[in-house]
Amino acid sequence: MPSLDVLLAFAVTTAIFAFIPGPAMLYAAARTMAGGRAAGLMAVLGIHLGAYAHIIAAAAGLSALFHAVPVAYTCVKLAGAGYLVWLGISLFRAKDAEEESAAGAALKGGRRAFVQSVTVEVLNPKTAIFFLAFLPQFVDSGAGLPIWAQLAILGTMVNLIFTFADVVSVLLADVILARLKRSSGVQSLVRKAGGTVLIGLGAHLALQKG
Repeated sequence: MPSLDVLLAFAVTTAIFAFIPGPAMLYAAARTMAGGRAAGLMAVLGIHLGAYAHIIAAAAGLSALFHAVPVAYTCVKLAGAGYLVWLGISLFRAKDAEEESAAGAALKGGRRAFVQSVTVEVLNPKTAIFFLAFLPQFVDSGAGLPIWAQLAILGTMVNLIFTFADVVSVLLADVILARLKRSSGVQSLVRKAGGTVLIGLGAHLALQKG
């Protein structure tokens, strides 16, 4: 593995990236706004597990496919963007929490947030490109561990740090929601605000170059 100094620089750099508000944090906050803290935390878990697909791909060298075949990158990007927009629209069409049992709605919402978040993360080519561009800078070719193992370990460290930042965003969003009046009108407005964020993220992903 790299030296302790290099690992420290790696951790600090990763933390800076992680706590700069980005799509993952906004997505987790939006799911919290739409379904509450439980749904937000399940969304974070889905993002965390989905990211391992990109870590494995980076360790195996598969992420280079997006550089070699731009059409593949574009197709995956548009699929992910379309899915985010669809999720946002579905929040506008969702029923208020009062129309379902509280426990049943929370359980169903949490499961849905988890499955959808795994899909969103797997379909996010930006994550694959990030791991491919960022991790090799901290790999030591002369270390005892093979390069693929170093990439896997560093990728896991990145994922854990980013997940911690996403959890913080969920807790902050939940605190803000707790201060709002618990009325059907406010709940509907907050849910639609979350849907707007998801649609905006999808449009941003679709229109962003590279």
